[in-house]
Amino acid sequence: MATEQSVMAVIRAARPTFRNPHDKVAFAVHAAFLASGFVLHATGPAASTDDALSSSSTDEVGIDHWNEFEDCYAFVYSKPEKSSKKVLVKCLVMNNKLLIDAFRDGDNEPLHLELSVEDYIVEDGGTNYNTQFKNLGKLVGELNKAILTKYTGSPTSNSSTQTSSSEKRGLNDQPNVERQPDYPYQPAGSFPSGYVVPPIPGIGGGDLFPGPGAGVYPTRGEPGTGGSMLVGPNDPRFFGGMGGDPRLPGGLPGVPPGARFDPYGPPDVPGFEPGRFIRRPGGGGRPHPDLPHFGGDSDFI
Repeated sequence: MATEQSVMAVIRAARPTFRNPHDKVAFAVHAAFLASGFVLHATGPAASTDDALSSSSTDEVGIDHWNEFEDCYAFVYSKPEKSSKKVLVKCLVMNNKLLIDAFRDGDNEPLHLELSVEDYIVEDGGTNYNTQFKNLGKLVGELNKAILTKYTGSPTSNSSTQTSSSEKRGLNDQPNVERQPDYPYQPAGSFPSGYVVPPIPGIGGGDLFPGPGAGVYPTRGEPGTGGSMLVGPNDPRFFGGMGGDPRLPGGLPGVPPGARFDPYGPPDVPGFEPGRFIRRPGGGGRPHPDLPHFGGDSDFI
């Protein structure tokens, strides 16, 4: 795949003569093909004939007559290590744009790219090729994305994917390393060294997120509390309410699918007030009818 540096190196080595800004952009396109490993077989009038693609000639040629036409440029390439199919590239001048079409022998449709000449050429840039161009890296990037990688593949993208996969495997293969949770809940209790356990909510969490998956070290509540719906004698719900955050990960309100019970009662319905489900303070009065083991009134369940 072409780079800004390799394209400029081709331009300097060829030392072309430019008549106008369109010449410069067209030759930069040609240089990008050469920098990507393509071989030039015809250019100018020889690349504009009807049999330019079907010609059996595989000779490599120079750049003579490449800008002989006033309003168009033509090049024929092949990439021997990929396939023997030839690629015809034509660049058409249209006002301040250069319209590029690339067609590979045997394909059904050409590839197309439009470049705004003024975005890449410096007026009065002097005699040095480096100062006659601007944003050359962007121009090369557009060519790579629209045309070159379609014919040569995308080794940079594949390499990036492989590197990312290798990094992930390296993290997962390290012993005794626990990854940070994706949401703020933390599992209760401690676990044997080397176990990686997804975060579980605290009080009531076993009902909100019922049961970890198979092979995961289990946990349920704190000593003396029973955990979730199994209410123990020291359950903090009897002494000032429920700890933890009953919301979904990220602070979103609601109950996830599969929860064993809904901790929210219907709004404005008598009998579902939050204070009805806590132990009344000492000092007289009968307790809530759901709390004693035995009872005799009609409200006892």
